[in-house]
Amino acid sequence: MNLKHINVLITGASRGTGAAIAKKCAEYGARVILHYNSNHAEAEAVAASIGDKCVGLLTEDLSQAGAGARLWAKAVEIAKKVDAPLNGLVNNAGIDLVTDPYGDDDQWADGWAKIMAVNLQAPADLCRAALVDYRKAKSGRIINICSRASIRGDSIDHPAYAASKGALLALNKTIARGAAADGVLAYALAPGWINTEMAPTDPDVLRAAKAEIPLGDFAQVEEIGALVAFLLSDLCPSATGATFDVNGASHVR
Repeated sequence: MNLKHINVLITGASRGTGAAIAKKCAEYGARVILHYNSNHAEAEAVAASIGDKCVGLLTEDLSQAGAGARLWAKAVEIAKKVDAPLNGLVNNAGIDLVTDPYGDDDQWADGWAKIMAVNLQAPADLCRAALVDYRKAKSGRIINICSRASIRGDSIDHPAYAASKGALLALNKTIARGAAADGVLAYALAPGWINTEMAPTDPDVLRAAKAEIPLGDFAQVEEIGALVAFLLSDLCPSATGATFDVNGASHVR
């Protein structure tokens, strides 16, 4: 598998799934631009582990208005400096907060606002900016990291997360259908639990979470990285618009 033709911006790449995606893409020859929110030290460590295949580090708080468009514009400028047109986007960054409908009003309102800003508005703005450039280039790739919750919903105290990821999945399908004529390929991943910092640590919760997974364990970040790298490779363009479930058969459609 060869990704030497790929120059990709990966959001939320300072740790966990995003870092694994960046490393795997670079392993196959892609040039990567890493986005992070505030943890510069972790982002630098990921960049160092990748070496010269990492061509840039960018910080942007995706909860802020216009952050997605600003991030894409900065990534394009970095790509120009290394003579590598930006032709890949992986929307990986995301947050999950409690938005309990039975909780207090402030928690509900603040949680929905932050989650929608980071999980939906920023990725949508990034996709929009990418689509404009991709139409000119007649080529481009978008991968949106959604969630099992996009399809089956989530627990009652996390409705905003499920809604944001469900909307992102619908956006991905729309892009795949509407922009294919412009040479754009768009894919979605819908993982269940991934073995990252966001996974439960309470023993009882952890036990229950794993009990519903027939395979018996959470997905590993390296699995997500490998699948993203494959989708960026152009080895199966007819899969555009597809959603790839990575959940150990805990939700089979």
